[in-house]
Order: sequence, then structure tokens, then C-alpha cells
Amino acid sequence: MVMERHGQGIVSQSAAKQADSYDIIGSLDTNVVDGFTLVAVGDLIVTRALTKGSHAGFGTIVEILREADVAFGNMETNIFDTRSFRGSPQAEHGGAYHVSLPELGPDLKAMGFNLVSYANNHTFEWGAEGMRETCRALDENGIVYAGVGENLSQASAARFLETPHGRVALVSFASTFTSMSRACDPAGEAPGRPGLNPLRLREEITVPQPMIENLRQVRDALPYYNPERDDPDCVTIAGARFKVGDRVGFTYHPDPSDVARILRDVRQGKQFSDFCIVTNHGHEPGNWSQQTPDYEQAFARKMIDAGADAYIVHGPHQLRGIEIYKGRPIFYSVGNFIMDDLRTPVGADMYSEYGCDPREHTDAEVTLSEMSRGYATDLGFDDPVFYESVIAKSRFKENQLAEIHLFPIDLGHSKRFANRGVPSPADPAKAGLILERLQKLSEPFGTKIAIKNGVGIVLPNASLPRQDDA
Repeated sequence: MVMERHGQGIVSQSAAKQADSYDIIGSLDTNVVDGFTLVAVGDLIVTRALTKGSHAGFGTIVEILREADVAFGNMETNIFDTRSFRGSPQAEHGGAYHVSLPELGPDLKAMGFNLVSYANNHTFEWGAEGMRETCRALDENGIVYAGVGENLSQASAARFLETPHGRVALVSFASTFTSMSRACDPAGEAPGRPGLNPLRLREEITVPQPMIENLRQVRDALPYYNPERDDPDCVTIAGARFKVGDRVGFTYHPDPSDVARILRDVRQGKQFSDFCIVTNHGHEPGNWSQQTPDYEQAFARKMIDAGADAYIVHGPHQLRGIEIYKGRPIFYSVGNFIMDDLRTPVGADMYSEYGCDPREHTDAEVTLSEMSRGYATDLGFDDPVFYESVIAKSRFKENQLAEIHLFPIDLGHSKRFANRGVPSPADPAKAGLILERLQKLSEPFGTKIAIKNGVGIVLPNASLPRQDDA
């Protein structure tokens, strides 16, 4: 083997060539033009063309979206005409079958959206047919999306948006998704399965030692308990795993193969772009929680280390904290952006779930019943916190995060059903409450948010010392 001298060491010629090839590929550094801006918002639960209507303050919101290089949101509905659609509802989970008419495609473009995630727990409510129709609507309107595909390789791949200030990659996945939504690659004679890009999590419930002993008594009394398969560290009852902890709570363990795949796709996405966005749709531990799940901070930092320039979470339907890690923003939940619940059809199993009868009740009455009850253990969606959010605008200079502006928005919780869910700038009093809440949620991550003229401002160099850095 031929050896070459590099610096103070000696390396093989093949290793030197490999190092040269990495130089050709390029580093994972950011490479955008000064002034590059990313606007990030949360869930787009929208069923109609909003730019054609009269919604007070919505025009101001649209201006913020249109001015950005990237306007990103989570596509949490499907787009097709139910009158001609050949599929049917396929995910039986008690929630709504989100669907919007095809006119939503050009309307999202008119709002300014050019990049969306499409991996979430509503993606496959209408099966592969609904996914394909939605993808077609997005493609026809020049909106780049990621997170779904005809197999896992397609669903997990980064997708790219060209902007005047740089090429942007998007890697999208979901930690919260319905059964049979997960995409798979071909295996042997079995073909691949259409679906979304998953991040599977193993959930465990931590409880103090005395509770574990009580749970063991319950488990041992069950007829199906097999002591030969006993896990000494956990007690499993009806699929729920319990283990000893300091207090009652939830802990999560990401699937190692999913993590490895996502890290590779992030690295490749950055190698082919100037700026890489990584986004996760996750409700864990539940919509009731303003705290991020215990796995996600370390996971988000891994994404940044792999080349991500921003990590964005949506799903809990309310705001969570903001962290700045290595000069890159991590949004642990950007909440809701549009909650326009004029959705049809609701579906027979949703009527049953909420004790309604389609011969007596309307779709709106079923929806309101869902909102008042929420998911089984969560806050009801009639809580005002789900209608208060922000638009996060990140600006970059010299390939570093220069500042984040947080524009508080109000989705009209107090409005009548037909008018609520459309964002407008929050009034000064509500804006202050939203930003003060976000200040408190961000403090544990060492992030300081100043408030000036009703807008939150994050300056990376003004971050507070983190607990783990002390």
C-alpha cells in the first residue's frame, strides 16, 4: 500500500483520496446569501381558500410569509374533491378525516408557502389514494414537500427548494402516526408500502418503586402472564411498559434504525443543499404538555450536528420552548397556524366516538364535541391555549443565525365556529401573554426572549447559561 505524509502523520493513499473526495462533496457548513430568512409556522389544518375571503388581519400575516425566502408549515390535511375521489377513509382512530377541496393548493401558494412537511398522524386517513392526490395538488402548485412516498426510501429522502439566497433541503418525519401509515421498502418478494417517514418511539411510564410492586401484583394475577418472558426492569400490562423512576411520567426511546436512517438523510440533504431544515411531527407526551419529551433535546442536537440548520417540531397544538444550539434554532413546537375546522365529511366512526348520531347531529356538532373533549387524556381543544401561537422568522447573516423575530398570532378562540381558526396579529394584551409564556418555556434551554413593540426577539449571543453547561 502506498503511503503519503499529511501534516505530522502518515496516512494511506486510499485514505488521502477519501479525504479529498469529502472535500469535493463539501462540508456541512451553511452556505446562504446574507439576509436569508426562514419563516416557520405550525399545523395547517385548513379546508378552504382563505385568501379569497374577508378575514381581519389575515393580510398582515400573509405579508410576513411572502417576504421570506422559505415559508414553512406542516400540511395536516389532504387535498382532493370527495365527490370524485375513488378512495375512502382508512384510518380508524376517532379523529377527524382532514380533507380540503383542490382550491387549497393554489391558495397555499398565494399565501406564500413554498415548503411543507407532510408526515403526520393525518397523512394516511384517506389511504395511499388520498396521499397521492394531495401530492399531486402540491406538485401542481410548486410547493415542495417531504415525508411521504411510495416506499420508505422515497418517504425519508430530502426534498429541495430553490431560492434566490440558496438551495434548501427538507427532511420530514413523524413520531406520532396512525397504524399502517409507516412506509416500508421492498423485502424479498413483498413490495414496498406507501406511507410516511417514521421515527418510532418506545414509550415507558416511570413510577416510584412502591407503585412498581403494586403493578407486579396486578400483572402476576393476569391469566396471560408468562414469568419466563419476564423483564426484571419493566412491568408490562396490556401493552403499557412501567419502570422505576423518581416520579410518575413518560420516557421515550427512539428506534436506533430509524435514527440512523434519518441522520444519514439529513447529512445527504445538507451535502446537496446550502441550508437544511429537519422537522418532526410529534405529540409526545401529549397535547396537554408544554414540555418537550425527554428524548428530543439530545435527538435535536444530533440533527444539528449532522448538518441541520433548523429543527422544527409541530404536533402538540401549542407552543413549547426554543433552544439555540451551535447557533442554530430548535423550535420544540411552533403550535398551530390555522385551525379552520370547517371539515367534511366527519366520518361514521367519529360520530360513534363522540356519542353522536348522523341522523340527529351535524358535522359541526361532532367537531365541537371533539374539541371540548380532546383526546382521551388531553386538554379539550376548546382551551384558548390552542388558539395562541407565533410566526417564527429566523434571519441569517454570514451563515450564522443573526436573530429570530416571534410574531404573536390569535386564531380567534372566542369567534363563532364558522370564523375561528384563521390567524391574525394578536392584540397587545394577548401578544404579551403569548410571548411571556414562551419566555418561561424557553428559559430551561438557556434562551432569552426580549419583547419589543409586541414582538419577541431572540439574539443568539444573548442566550442564558444552560444548566448542562454550568
